[in-house]
Amino acid sequence: MGRAEVRKAQQQRGARRAPSGRAKGTEGSGSGSGSTGKRTGIRRFFTWKKVVGTFLGLTLLFMAAAIILYFSVNEPTDPNAQATLQSNTYQYSDGSIMARTGATNREIVPIDKIPPDVRTAFIAIENKSFYKDGGVDVVGVARGLFNTLRGKGTAGGSTITQQYVKNYYLTQDQSPTRKIREMVIAIKVDQRMEKDDILVGYLNTNFYGRNAYGIQAAAQAYYGVDADKLTLEQGAYLAAVIQAPSQYDWATAGPNGKRLVMIRFNAVLDNMVEMGKLDEAKRKTLAFQEPIKPKPRPGMDGQKGYLVQAANDELDKQGITDAQITAGGWNITLNIDKAKQAALEKAVQDELESKLDRKDTKGRPQDQSVQAGATSVDAKTGAIVAMYGGQGLEQKDQSNALRTDYQPGSTFKPIVLASALENGSKTQDGKPITPNALYDGTSKRQVVGSKIPFNPQNQDNKNFGDPMISIQEATNYSVNSVYAQMIVDVKPPAVKKTALALGMQERDGWPEDKPAMALGTMSANTVEMAAVYATLDNHGKKVTPTIIKKAEHKDLKFAPEPAVGSQAISRKTADTVTKVLTGVVNDEGGSGNKVRSSAYEAAGKTGTTESNVAGWFTGYTPELVTVVAMFGEDPTTHNQVTLTGTAGLGRAGGSSFPASIWKAYTLAVLKGGDTDTFDLKEAEMGAVQTPSRSASPTPSASASSSAPAASSSAPQSPTTSPSPTPTKSGTSPTPTTSPSPTATKTGVPKPPDPPLVPER
Repeated sequence: MGRAEVRKAQQQRGARRAPSGRAKGTEGSGSGSGSTGKRTGIRRFFTWKKVVGTFLGLTLLFMAAAIILYFSVNEPTDPNAQATLQSNTYQYSDGSIMARTGATNREIVPIDKIPPDVRTAFIAIENKSFYKDGGVDVVGVARGLFNTLRGKGTAGGSTITQQYVKNYYLTQDQSPTRKIREMVIAIKVDQRMEKDDILVGYLNTNFYGRNAYGIQAAAQAYYGVDADKLTLEQGAYLAAVIQAPSQYDWATAGPNGKRLVMIRFNAVLDNMVEMGKLDEAKRKTLAFQEPIKPKPRPGMDGQKGYLVQAANDELDKQGITDAQITAGGWNITLNIDKAKQAALEKAVQDELESKLDRKDTKGRPQDQSVQAGATSVDAKTGAIVAMYGGQGLEQKDQSNALRTDYQPGSTFKPIVLASALENGSKTQDGKPITPNALYDGTSKRQVVGSKIPFNPQNQDNKNFGDPMISIQEATNYSVNSVYAQMIVDVKPPAVKKTALALGMQERDGWPEDKPAMALGTMSANTVEMAAVYATLDNHGKKVTPTIIKKAEHKDLKFAPEPAVGSQAISRKTADTVTKVLTGVVNDEGGSGNKVRSSAYEAAGKTGTTESNVAGWFTGYTPELVTVVAMFGEDPTTHNQVTLTGTAGLGRAGGSSFPASIWKAYTLAVLKGGDTDTFDLKEAEMGAVQTPSRSASPTPSASASSSAPAASSSAPQSPTTSPSPTPTKSGTSPTPTTSPSPTATKTGVPKPPDPPLVPER
């Protein structure tokens, strides 16, 4: 076979091996290569050469970008404001310094003042490769980013160096640009600084909760020791708590917070074993050491902490956030009058605390449960001039003046009367409700006209009026049955509207459309009740008590909201209610008679809640409105408990210790000055009415022995009639010929020391 024939045979065999559908001897042929055709599909775009080339190109591009980024991001020369936190200054109304916050909540300590085990504890939980990495842990960042993409939290992965950079130079925002700057600066800081310097800077700039910035402040706040006295167990807890200080603070954490912080606490110690920094046998002997209870910072002793707390709350309600306050730099002037504040504190000490034995837990258990709160307001300006929050932040970390978990009791009754007058309400028989209108004062009398049955018992189950009694007298003696019927006549929603207009705040649990509302069964605090009575004192112009006189900051603006607003109720209504409340003080049998004095003219109302868990006295002179409250709170469970037995005595209602405190304080602050008299020219008492039977309050043994239920439709004709005046013994009162228990002329001196009467 010749050469030409051999070549031809080879071509024929190649043609037979070609895939079907492809032209033989054309597209697939390659000169001398045996190739059968071109690459198709994805193989045309991805070859080893292209993949390697792309990778190298991207790597070079990334390196170029990193180099540009490295040289374009400069390491800051100055720390941020948070790293050098300023103090806040709080002043009395006269400009004298009351307290400073922030000045002592950070103390920079050198690394030799921090035990090596404690330093290692932070490294173990935050950055095990700290002494080996270059300021950034690439693997950690990648892991954190991967977790973020999987929906398992924010990126994280920050080294201790990065956290130091963030705390000292940058901000706490979570933007990508801040994170990139943080990484670049961390690399530069790591090159410039020693690792120990970075570590101590990190420990001194962390926020640990309890207003503690830095390891020294944290050691004091959580364990009451300096940083150099911290044990490993204590350091492990502090290392664990920095992830979520508010959630992980053992004193306030819920069950889940305690569970989570214990997981981190154990992880600290386990990681130290893994790093070879803690012997495994010793690890088994280490146990969690519970931190001490929070203590007030220096300068927050006595009432100062409560006043600062009230000021910060008010700032927060008006748009200044907690973070902005904590950052510092504020100069805050309060309306607190230094002399009046001292007088209020002394009155509480003399009239209550000095009579308690808080150490005798067996013989005088009620004394341990007593909590007092008070607020005093200038009715003309709305300024809170004095406030009492409790024994001190160390004993109780929330102010009793601001607490809203107790009912105001009968101090709410004047609001019912104000609503009746403001709305022109009428009794069941269509007669206008005025202070001299008559109501049935029978204890446990069933109200008429309500879909909800209600038959409240009067104080000591007494009947008043046999059965008719005027609203003036019913207010003097705080007759529950009268006010229960009155609120039905006025309608509870209308009364609620009046209460909110006067300054009370609506909260969950307000007794909607129920006659029990008349007895103050909603919650309130002393500031709210001061607002209500200050509005009455200010002839119906709305008063919103304020503790902030002014607050100044170089970078932030704050303008206090006006404390005195427009007319909330008419002057006629306000003056009439004030006139009625002078009777509570001036009447010999009035529940507020204990505060009567020739030194001032006063109006007021007592309040004692069901089971005697709270007692209130809310009173005012033309110059000043002061609310004093006493609460029964179990010191262990914090449940509401009775005040009966306080100071070894019996019932402790509004006319007992609260009234005594009120009088002592008012006499002290008005002493030596010319006191004003009430200008009640628009008060309208209405025509004096005559009851159908003689008035004589008698004890009622049971509901069945009470006088029969009756509406307020008894004949009413203006004539003089005796006024019931209950005495301490509960015997029938001595009749008088006065047509009204408020016959004492405005401004005329009254006897200074009346006898004690049953409190309502």
